[in-house]
This record gives sequence, structure tokens and C-alpha cells, in this order.
Amino acid sequence: MIPIIAGPTAGGKTALAVEVAQRLAPAQVVSADSMLLYRGMDIGTAKPTEAERGGVPHHLVDICDPADSFTVHDWLRAATDAIGSIRSSGARTVVAGGTHLYIKALLDGLFDGPGANDSIRAELDALDNDALRAALLAADPAAASRLHPNDRRRTIRALEVFRLTGTPISALQKQWDTDRPESPYLLVVLAWSTDLINRRINDRVRQMVAQGLVEEARGLWEARRLGPQAREALGYKQLVAHFEGRCSLDDAIEQIKIETRRFAKNQRTWLRRLGAAPGCVRIDCEAVPPHGRADLVLSALGVSA
Repeated sequence: MIPIIAGPTAGGKTALAVEVAQRLAPAQVVSADSMLLYRGMDIGTAKPTEAERGGVPHHLVDICDPADSFTVHDWLRAATDAIGSIRSSGARTVVAGGTHLYIKALLDGLFDGPGANDSIRAELDALDNDALRAALLAADPAAASRLHPNDRRRTIRALEVFRLTGTPISALQKQWDTDRPESPYLLVVLAWSTDLINRRINDRVRQMVAQGLVEEARGLWEARRLGPQAREALGYKQLVAHFEGRCSLDDAIEQIKIETRRFAKNQRTWLRRLGAAPGCVRIDCEAVPPHGRADLVLSALGVSA
């Protein structure tokens, strides 16, 4: 089976994935993170350094420019290709990341929704976040409960689908709430209490700033390399607001902490849905130390620790 390590941001997914891969050697990691895709966005995405990768090859990291868009369909195609290539090489695969839509797509596929409608998207894109949020709450409260209020891209897509089909996107995706058929994947969910993961998030943001996050973001912004998708990334979006004179640096850094904690709350909603299917391995990260987590994954895979 292929382990998929999911969990909240700052929850230790990368370190666990690397250790599991090292102990399954030969093995390689496939990233399921929508921002690790982008070259040059290193500090703000907590992209693992070469040392942190521990000699384990990583796929779907640094594969496109921040000016580019990359959809879940693009990721699923690339991830499927990477997993096939790894299998052909005789190595094992470990999937890890915090973009749970990617993980859901890998586990259950994508629903067959309508194609993009440029005129509807342009009309919706002209609305501010508050208006988009109000429209989504009226059209599809279930989708609104899962999407962050500032997630314009997915909010616009949900409203677009509703206008084109008359059916909420959450209803079209209800297949995701049915029993999962036999799967080649083992879902591993890292669970943290809200208080502890929030402290870890605050610590991580402070470390990122100390490591040069502001300078990294400013360089990308000044070079006009941040496309519509990349500039929405946590950390970069808040700092762009500072660079454009809309807030102080201290306020921007505080907003990064606040929005990352909100994002982690949204992730926990996804994790509850992801982990509801039989066979999921849930690891209480406050009760199980890091090395013991790898032991649990290997045991679930039927591999001697």
C-alpha cells in the first residue's frame, strides 16, 4: 500500500514522510501541497531543504513558476504519473501534504463538473470577498462551511458550478462522502489539539520571518512573479498587502499567524471527512513521539519496524 500522510499545517507531515520513506527504502515522496509546486517560494511554504529531505527524492516540488496556475486536475495527473514512475523504478511511494483537496482527489477521483465559463467567472471576479461569501452562503452553505472566506478561487468555482447546473457543488461532490472502495492507499492523519497546533503555527511564522520571509516575498513581488494563485498563499498575501501600503509590517505578520490558524481549522474539517472512512490510521501527535509515529505507519503497512 501507499501511505498518504495528511495533517494540519506545521503538524510534522514532511518529517514523518521522510522518516517513513527512509525506513521503506528505496522509497520516494510525492508532495500533495499546492504551494510547494512553485519555484522561489521556499521560506513561506516551509519547503523542505535538501538536508530535511534526508536524501529522499521528492516529486511535485519546484515544478512551475509562481506566475503560473496549477489546478487540482493538473496535480492529480502529475501525481499519478509520478507514482507510476516510482513504481516502475522498483521503489515505494509516500504521499504527504496539507492540500487535502489533492489528497481527496487521489483517494476518490474528481467529480464530473461543468467546464469553465469565462463570462460568469469575470462577473464573479468583479465582486469583493464579502459579496462572494454572502453569495456562497446563500447558494451552498455546505461548501461555504468548508471554504476559507478568503479562498476566492474555490468560492468562484463553487458559484460558477451552481449557476451553470442549478445544483450546489457540495451536492455534486457527495460521492466523496460514500464508503471508499478498496484502495491502494493507506491514509494516515496526524491529529493535534487546537491549542498546541496554534502554538506551533505561531512559532513557525516567527521562524519564517527570522529566516527571511519578508525579503523572499518582496523579491517575488517586485519582480512581478506572483500570479493570481501564488499571491493568495499564506504569508505572501499578507506581506503583499504591506508592500502595497495597506498595512504595517507588524500587522501583516500578525495576520499571517491569524490566517494560518484559520487555515488549520479548515484543514481539520477536511481531516474529519477524510478520516471517516474505514482503514484510516489516526495518530495522536501529543501522545505519540515523532519516532513512534513512523513505527505506527510501518506497522499499518505490515512492515516490521
